[in-house]
Amino acid sequence: MIELQHITVGFGDKEILHDVGAGIEPGCITAVMGPNGCGKTTLLRCIGGLLQPSGGQVLIDNKRVQDYTPRALAQKVAFVRQQAQTDFEFSAFETVLMGRNPYQHRLQNESQADWDIVEQCMRQTGTWHLRFAKPGQMSGGELQRVMIARALAQQTPVLLMDEPVSNLDIAHQLDVMRLLRKATEKTVLIVIHDLNLALQFCDRLLLLHQGSALYHGPIAAGLTPDNIRTVYGVDTHMAEGRIIFDY
Repeated sequence: MIELQHITVGFGDKEILHDVGAGIEPGCITAVMGPNGCGKTTLLRCIGGLLQPSGGQVLIDNKRVQDYTPRALAQKVAFVRQQAQTDFEFSAFETVLMGRNPYQHRLQNESQADWDIVEQCMRQTGTWHLRFAKPGQMSGGELQRVMIARALAQQTPVLLMDEPVSNLDIAHQLDVMRLLRKATEKTVLIVIHDLNLALQFCDRLLLLHQGSALYHGPIAAGLTPDNIRTVYGVDTHMAEGRIIFDY
């Protein structure tokens, strides 16, 4: 269970998030949506312990995020960043294997079980054929799928994903969303811009508007023409269960 209690984040005179509160349902996929600059990435960074809010607190299993040790938090939360990147020339297999680091003790080598988990996650994300490839030998979309595999290999109950499908083609977008849909034991928060993709695969919606939570609840009840107009400034209507943009 994740509790967001009055999360406020400011940098200098600029306030990015203001008094955001929500209880994130366990075992659900929650879409974090809103226009660019509304604080979606900032909120995920607060939940993942990468950023300390200037006001309020994040609780995971009734414990403040800052009270976890880095190792314990890494066993709770995995983070897929918006821009897939690595500063080192590790192979894709070695990169995914890093997801097992929170479970390794000092000077301990990876076990066969760790290698099996890596292989499973790479096969699930369609990256097993890339296992020997270095970052420069992969496209942006391929590297993104490798990073998703690394997060899955971390085997955490909470998965934070910041626009994980933005660089993927349609087929791989669907593959990733179907994979998340099958991971019923995980609590997933995903920043996503595709309204219909979110509507199809996500359970709940946290809709941000000007740094505050405009709506939090079931996604079908939140992605209404009125809310979409308020947040994005565009007109839409529903037809056959899909959101259609008016021109």
